[in-house]
Amino acid sequence: MTRRWKIAFAPVGVAIALVGGLVFAQMRNGSYGSSNAVAIKQSAALELATGAKYDVGPYSSFTPELAEGEGKLEVQRFCFTCHSTRYITMQPPLPGATWEAEVNKMMKVYGAPIPEATAKKITAYLQGHYAPENRKE
Repeated sequence: MTRRWKIAFAPVGVAIALVGGLVFAQMRNGSYGSSNAVAIKQSAALELATGAKYDVGPYSSFTPELAEGEGKLEVQRFCFTCHSTRYITMQPPLPGATWEAEVNKMMKVYGAPIPEATAKKITAYLQGHYAPENRKE
């Protein structure tokens, strides 16, 4: 049994010896060690061209508008506390049952503080404007 352990650990010992030898060689060479740890050599910073323009324009923050209709105000009031309109409008047209499941998931899984009556209104709005039958592109 002890012979098996010796055979199993022999490659590990050889690897440690090789790594130690390489580190020792680098230390003697001067490329590895505490003597040059504070003297990291870096190239000089590039000079900026005087006639170049380095500023950029404002980041466009396109916020898609929700469809007009009964329940839009509730969607804006309760859904926007966690996400933007883009989260709703980027979805593919979803069946009514899926929208109902999504609203329930937001309430039960993510803890959205939506009263039950308002949740029904939000679900009806999403089903009425973002379902396959009535999605306006």
